[in-house]
Amino acid sequence: MGQKQAVIFELDKVLYGIDIIEVQEIIRMVEITPVAESEFSTEGIVNLRGQVIPVMNLCRRLNLTTKDPDKDSRIIVTEHNGIKTGLVVDRVLEVGTYDEACTAPPGEIGFESRYLREIVKKQNNLWLILSLQELHQ
Repeated sequence: MGQKQAVIFELDKVLYGIDIIEVQEIIRMVEITPVAESEFSTEGIVNLRGQVIPVMNLCRRLNLTTKDPDKDSRIIVTEHNGIKTGLVVDRVLEVGTYDEACTAPPGEIGFESRYLREIVKKQNNLWLILSLQELHQ
């Protein structure tokens, strides 16, 4: 078993994570341009140094309570299968390191969600590590 790293962030007062390998960068909130007739979880698009990137509201995607962006809100720019996407989160906490031995698949503890890849037990916290592949479907 080895060590893994994830960007740990907060959504609706719960700690989530994304594998560090899939994170390109983290930026402060910028103006998001709405796109007509886009799906419910799509917030819009942003211009990031000349590249247009779609932005997903993760709270909407996960059916969590949404809030207006504030000074702590961030956009996590991810890349999965060559596609860049921005994910709006309430706040980013850290790049966390964890041992694979401290993880459990969601179904193993009686919790099913297609968006979760694994659950990390870290000290007194639980980190819900998301599957970008499932989020993009």
